[in-house]
Amino acid sequence: MSELGTLEDLPLDYREALTDLNLLPLWPSLRNVLPYDIPMRSTEATLWRYQDLRHLLIQAGDLTPIEKAERRVLVLANPGLGLDNMKATPTIYLGMQLILPNEVAPNHRHSPSAVRFVVEGSGGFTTVEGERCPMEKGDLILTPSGLWHEHGHDGDGPVVWLDALDLPLVYSVEASYCIEGAPQPLSNKLDASQTRYKRAGLLPYSSINQQRKPYPLVRFPWKDVRDALISCEKDAALDELVHLAYVNPETGEECLPILGFSALMLRGGELATPHRRSASAVIHVIEGSGQSLIDGKTISWDEGDTFAVPTHANIQHQNQSSSRSAFLFMVDDAPMQRKLGFYEEFTEKNHT
Repeated sequence: MSELGTLEDLPLDYREALTDLNLLPLWPSLRNVLPYDIPMRSTEATLWRYQDLRHLLIQAGDLTPIEKAERRVLVLANPGLGLDNMKATPTIYLGMQLILPNEVAPNHRHSPSAVRFVVEGSGGFTTVEGERCPMEKGDLILTPSGLWHEHGHDGDGPVVWLDALDLPLVYSVEASYCIEGAPQPLSNKLDASQTRYKRAGLLPYSSINQQRKPYPLVRFPWKDVRDALISCEKDAALDELVHLAYVNPETGEECLPILGFSALMLRGGELATPHRRSASAVIHVIEGSGQSLIDGKTISWDEGDTFAVPTHANIQHQNQSSSRSAFLFMVDDAPMQRKLGFYEEFTEKNHT
């Protein structure tokens, strides 16, 4: 394979003529944008320890009133992508958000889609388009693009959740913006996850013939997801990963168009080797402790921790407890990649 020419191979006057016309030659940089075998990756396998950042988040509650913060958030930024760029992976923004008793994070809507995954506390709530959604540890709440949402807290103690947004992608195409709104009037209906979509395979009869809403279910209680994982484990082979996707209950498709969400269960002592995938991901530890080997880098994790997984990474997950299961929540950009036609999953055995 012949070597490509370099920029320095070209005469200075030729390079200057290109620059004057806002032009540049492709061939010196071709392998940077189209490398062989796997993409060029700046994303690092990065761990954010909850016990390390929690006291700084609580301190933020003392230092900055909610009125001056609007959303009191510490951003989980990947050092390989530049801290100021506020990216956990090239497509995923992560933030750890705090709300205290009697505080209100005001109503707004924005072009990026977001989810809230509750890390700690009880008594918090998110209102989405008039539907009040309780926030308990492990619950997933969707706030899709363009939908009004606000947060509040009428309990005791801090409530903390993990924000995951497709902000890096939306911002990169210069489409990211927000609109402020008045507080939402509440509907008189209960949270849909407690009423309309309580059992898999069953829908409200009225949903059969009417036009479907794009986001019929915006809250996925952790209690239900955890029970489902345990039920699936009973039928799973010993070498089969217990892994469930969060989906739209009326269509079976992924909840949101760009980011995907799923939950994993690692049985006691289990060593899991997922297939290498083209998608980037972040993983949050709901319960348990263990280690993950990501492209040869060992990450030791405990409850509340979060870590980033680059695209095309070779991965192993190890539950360090021989008797207790570990539960993980994953966000990835597979839905976007599928829609754009370049998602891949490699079935060869990984050797890390």
